[in-house]
Amino acid sequence: MQKILRVDMSNCTGAYEEVPPEYEAFGGRGLIAKILLDEVKPDCHPLGKYNKLIFAPGLLGGTVVPSSGRISIGAKSPLTGGIKESNGGGLTASKLARLGIKAVIVEGKPGDDSLFILKISQKGWELIPADDYRGMGNYQLVGELTKRFGSKIGVASIGPAGENLMAAAGIANMDIDGNPSRFCGRGGLGAVMGSKGLKALVVDDSGTRNIQAEDPKKLQETLREYIQIIKASPVIEAYKKYGTSGMVATANALGFLPTRNFHHGRFVGADRIDGEFMYNLIRQRGGKGLTTHNCMPGCIIGCSNVFPDSNGEMVVSPLEYETIGLFGANCYIDDLDTIARINYLCNDIGLDTIEVAVALGIAMEAGVVPFGDKEGALKLIKEIGQPTLLGRVLGAGAVTTGRVLGIINVPAVKGQAMAAYDPRSVKGVGVTYAVSPMGADHTAGTTARAQVNHLDPKGQVELSRRVQLTVTIYDCLGLCMFVSVAMGPHPKVLANLLNARYGWDWDAERLLELSKETIRMERRFNQLAGFSPVHDRLPEFFAEDPCPETGSVFDVPQEEIDQCYNF
Repeated sequence: MQKILRVDMSNCTGAYEEVPPEYEAFGGRGLIAKILLDEVKPDCHPLGKYNKLIFAPGLLGGTVVPSSGRISIGAKSPLTGGIKESNGGGLTASKLARLGIKAVIVEGKPGDDSLFILKISQKGWELIPADDYRGMGNYQLVGELTKRFGSKIGVASIGPAGENLMAAAGIANMDIDGNPSRFCGRGGLGAVMGSKGLKALVVDDSGTRNIQAEDPKKLQETLREYIQIIKASPVIEAYKKYGTSGMVATANALGFLPTRNFHHGRFVGADRIDGEFMYNLIRQRGGKGLTTHNCMPGCIIGCSNVFPDSNGEMVVSPLEYETIGLFGANCYIDDLDTIARINYLCNDIGLDTIEVAVALGIAMEAGVVPFGDKEGALKLIKEIGQPTLLGRVLGAGAVTTGRVLGIINVPAVKGQAMAAYDPRSVKGVGVTYAVSPMGADHTAGTTARAQVNHLDPKGQVELSRRVQLTVTIYDCLGLCMFVSVAMGPHPKVLANLLNARYGWDWDAERLLELSKETIRMERRFNQLAGFSPVHDRLPEFFAEDPCPETGSVFDVPQEEIDQCYNF
């Protein structure tokens, strides 16, 4: 029997609750939307006592279904002022689900600056004073918590950025090797966690086992089909070899690799930071380096990696496309070692690499340090962790950095920085950036791999809509979005996994309705928070300044964009 754990940080009380019937069909992102719309005042201050921080495994979390261990964490965002679900890998979701927990709801806030660890196990839950861990980076923190609570734990934690309530702060989830490197990075949820006085969530699932299906025979039959489809996909094979870094060469060739604060779409140094170069470098250095690696138990894709230094010692895991594209091309840095060091620092401080990389590109345009200044970039990231006044500005995100430094061209929507896709040259992603309730978030529906003319404005709204509806299903089930590359044409298989797990009778249409209802709830929350169609707009310079490499502007008609969610 699943349950909800509700903890009130204002008086350190809490209790397990039965799952209300109206919550049973929701998981992950959908459950977060439902709880926030039902329980949180949309006009509340994101860092105040009325906001709630929610940890929610997907509907397939804790099962034997491969790649089903994604965790959704959500709240009202201090970055966008709207609803936010951020999704990550690691151990958190599987361990919570195996303990029978459908969601953890953290509400209220301490009356002082007290700091706590929330520990959950089969014995129950407890809040443990955490003042001794104040100011600790995520890597040291996880090491200390593992020593204290044992090697069977999973940890979701914040670094100094979260404690300092920075809007670019994320939440780090421990991976299978004990590294705090699987980030729910977007939207400033680390600041919400810090505002609750919560340094870490520690989950000990010792003594549990994978969740048993209501129909074990049906589950095994469906699993065979599911695994066969995934393993047969050539795209999945490419992910296994290069991971997400394989996108660097594609983005550069098609002119949507953001370069010099999104002023260009190609980078002359791309071949020194792309997937092929990194793959060969990792193999050459050997040691602890790995070209393929799993971000969570049961993964059958292996798109992660372990990036080593010249001595073969691990620097960071993983080094992914968004970080490479934005700290690399966007900041004009063509050195993977520098990018990896920056990635490590961001993980340790507890920062969203996308938000901070775009803020850094803006700072470079303002002349704080020159484009391509590797040591200057490292220095600025360290300032965020100290934090100096400039560090606090950068840690507040791209929009704040642009306002303080007087830069007009800020690539952000609804207050959130764009990922590494220039919307002038991949227009379907531009539509997703514009309309998503999450702000400029590529994970809400990236179209970059679609076999279409990305420069043609026709059909981009329909394409974005279709991808967004697909991705939302995976976010609700707790499945890795890369599974959708193979499983996209097979929604009935996903429905059958749910049917076997819960004894339901869902079909593909019921899955699609779950997705639509989730987006409707997210948009309703934002509307009540003050959002209107005027917020579904890209910055005007994308419509006026052509990308030099493609000659294209973002010209998808706004009247079409405004109809994206007419379903």
